[in-house]
Amino acid sequence: AALSLILLALGAGLGLSSVSFWSNAGMSSSTIGTAAILWLILMQIMSSSMGGYLAGRLRTKWANIHTDEVYFRDTAHGFLAWALALVITAAFLAAAAASMVGATASSAAGRTGRATGVQAEGREADPNEYFIDTLFRSEGAKPDSNSTSVRGEAGLIFANALRQGDIPAADRSYLAQLVAARTGLSQADADKRVSDVFARVQQGADTARKAVAHSLLWAFLALLIGAFCASFAATIGGRQRDHVVIV
Repeated sequence: AALSLILLALGAGLGLSSVSFWSNAGMSSSTIGTAAILWLILMQIMSSSMGGYLAGRLRTKWANIHTDEVYFRDTAHGFLAWALALVITAAFLAAAAASMVGATASSAAGRTGRATGVQAEGREADPNEYFIDTLFRSEGAKPDSNSTSVRGEAGLIFANALRQGDIPAADRSYLAQLVAARTGLSQADADKRVSDVFARVQQGADTARKAVAHSLLWAFLALLIGAFCASFAATIGGRQRDHVVIV
């Protein structure tokens, strides 16, 4: 677990040092993604092998036990060492992430003195917020309406549309009215803008979904490699333990 965290910090430092906010500078996102996957696999190989080897080597030698049973026990000890280290590392990273998110939210609230987006009016975001907003829609949009409230309402409509896979006709018409009132576009142009923006939102959500899915699949593969390395290294440590001459 300690070696995993050390290698994780090293990999994060190397990755951040290779990223640049300027265009045509630093590594591309695809290169960084590939390097991150390879580094994750390398982390698992190194840390799991060391943990498994120590688990097998430092065990007391079993006497009067069949060789196959000794091999099985060494393998099991290496696997358990990997599993325990994985649980400890995951718990540590989850606690660290929750702490950072909480500190960031508190800092942002302290600087602005108010929440942004949907919570700007003191409301908590919940699944029913979209349906509550539909109760108080007016027939026409007001050009001088509060910008934060309008953006929050549009965000809720888009969130509901993403869940359903498409924007309902009533929501599309209402959004077009809002856009037309705020931008001065014609109703047809506003409706086209709503469709174009929602298509980009759908594409972005689908891209994020695929990225998360690929990351989880590669993480599964890396952890599987780590489990194998820990179990195999434990058998190597066990063989060396058995060949130690007691004096």
